[in-house]
Amino acid sequence: MQIDQLIQTIALAAIPVLFAITLHEAAHGFVARHFGDMTAYREGRISLNPLRHIDPVGTVLLPLLTLWMGGILFGWAKPVPVNFAALRNPKKDMLWVAIAGPASNLVMALGWALLYKIGLMFPESDYATPMTGMAMIGININVVLMVLNLLPLPPLDGGRVAVSLLPHRQAFQLAKIEPYGMFILIFMAVTPVLSFILSPFIGMMYKLLSLLFGI
Repeated sequence: MQIDQLIQTIALAAIPVLFAITLHEAAHGFVARHFGDMTAYREGRISLNPLRHIDPVGTVLLPLLTLWMGGILFGWAKPVPVNFAALRNPKKDMLWVAIAGPASNLVMALGWALLYKIGLMFPESDYATPMTGMAMIGININVVLMVLNLLPLPPLDGGRVAVSLLPHRQAFQLAKIEPYGMFILIFMAVTPVLSFILSPFIGMMYKLLSLLFGI
């Protein structure tokens, strides 16, 4: 990608990427507070201010690299601290805290798809091209983050959902994977494995959005 194209893409991607990553984390903190854990609230992490959530590598460097190299656009923010022991019903409430992040990405993907549809309705407008470009990036980043985080691999959200739903013995065995989860994820990311797993589900999401919005 040429420098001028990269700068243009960064300008369009900045808002969708920041919202996708920071709202995902804020949603975890908001739901954790609802179920009794005030940790994120006390640390000021239930906030729409991106500066409270930005991770220099996951929120800035990695998205820039994926934009430049043309790979799957994704990243992460500083994880919101959640003390699951402070939840009123830790095993049960863990599910809702975990699912809040991917759910926020689903809502944002729907919102960006609606904006994309609006842009298509006014093709002669000076704002149509940047609007649809930004909306498409918003759709892409939120779909990828939602699907990725639903993988049943601790410490991803899907792993915590699985721990919440499984019987205690199986949940305990799965939870023991958590210290190695990110290494497993990195290994899958640098091999074709992660793309092989995610692609069908990402494709299903795009088909759903196309069906809902006719895009």
